[in-house]
Amino acid sequence: MIDHKDITLSDASVSDFSPDWISPPGDTIEDLLEEKGWTKAEFAERTGFTSKHVNELVKGRAALTPDAADRLSRVLGSTAKFWLTREAQYRAALEHRKAVENASQDKSWLAELPLKWMQKRGWVKPHHNPGHQVLECLRFFAVASVDAWRRQYELPLTAFRASPKFEKKNGSVATWIRKGEITTTEIRTAPFDKHGFRAALSRLRELTKELDPNVFVPHLMKTCASYGVAVAFIPAPPGCPVSGATRWLTSDKAMLLLSLRHRTNDHLWFTFFHEAAHLLLHGKKLFFIEGIDGLDEHHEREADQFSEDLLIPPAAARRLAQLPKGRASKAQILAFASEVQIAPGIVVGRMQKEGWLPYSHMNDLKIRYEWDNE
Repeated sequence: MIDHKDITLSDASVSDFSPDWISPPGDTIEDLLEEKGWTKAEFAERTGFTSKHVNELVKGRAALTPDAADRLSRVLGSTAKFWLTREAQYRAALEHRKAVENASQDKSWLAELPLKWMQKRGWVKPHHNPGHQVLECLRFFAVASVDAWRRQYELPLTAFRASPKFEKKNGSVATWIRKGEITTTEIRTAPFDKHGFRAALSRLRELTKELDPNVFVPHLMKTCASYGVAVAFIPAPPGCPVSGATRWLTSDKAMLLLSLRHRTNDHLWFTFFHEAAHLLLHGKKLFFIEGIDGLDEHHEREADQFSEDLLIPPAAARRLAQLPKGRASKAQILAFASEVQIAPGIVVGRMQKEGWLPYSHMNDLKIRYEWDNE
C-alpha cells in the first residue's frame, strides 16, 4: 500500500512516473478510499461498478477504460486523463518487465559484442540485469530483437572474410559500423554531388602535408559534407580489423568511416581516398569495408588504383621507381615528397608497398596518431 500523503492527483504527477515497482491504478484507488473512509462496497455504489469489477480494478486485472476513468474523476477527483495515464503507465511497466524477462533469454548474445569496451566509451550504459543490458544494446543498434540484429548487421557481414592475420568478430565489426551510422546521421550534409566531390578530392590531397589532425580533420569533414559525404573517425573495438568503410545512408548522403587502425598518415590517407573511390566509382547499393575482404576484388583493385594515382600520379610514381631499390636515402625521399607536394610518410608507405623499400626503413618519416584516452 502506498501512503496517501505521497499521492497528488494531477496530470503532471504522472507525466514522469517511472517507479522501480509496478503499481496498478488500484493502489491509488485503495489509498484514496482509505483517506475518505469509504469501503469498497460504498465505492461501488458511488461509481456504479459491481463489487467484482471494483476488486478487479484494484488488483490491476481489469483494464481501466475511458468510461471508468471518467467515473473515477468524478468520484475520486483529478481528471480522466490522470487515470488513463496511470493505467497506460502501469500496462507499459508490465510490458517492460515482460520484455526484460524475454531479453534475458538472449543474454548469450552479449558475449558476441565488445560490451565492456562499449561501456567504457559510453556507447551503452552498464546494467547488472542481463535483460536490461540486452535491451540497452538493442537500442544502440536500433533493432527490436537479436534476430533483427542478425538480419540487419550480422548477415551482411558474412560476405566479408578477415585476413588470416587478424581475427574478425562480426559483433565487433557491427558495433563499429553502427557507431559510424549514429555519428554520420547527425552530420548535416548537402545532397551528394559526384563531380564536386571528385574535384574536392584533388584539393584535399593538399591536406596530407598538414601534420596536425586538429587542423586537417575538421577541414576534411567540412569539405566532404558540402558534397554529400559524412566522414567520421570511429575507433575500432577488439576483433574489428577494419581501416575504413562506406555505405549510402540515403540516395543523397554517403557515410565514410575511418578507424585509424594502423595509426600512420600513409595508411590514413590511402584509406580515405580508397573509400572515396568506392563512392565515385561503384553503386549506391554496395557496402564496402576496408580491412576484411569482400567478394568483389575488382572493385577493391579499382579503389586501390584510384587512391594510389591520386596520392602519387603515375608519371611521378615511375620516377619514384627509379630510386635505388632498398637504398633510397632520406634526402631523396624528402626531395621527391617536396616535388610532388605530399607528406614524406606517404612516399615511404608507397615505396614499402611496392617493395622498393623495406618495411623497417624510414618509418620515422611517417606521422603516428593516437586516439584520446588510449
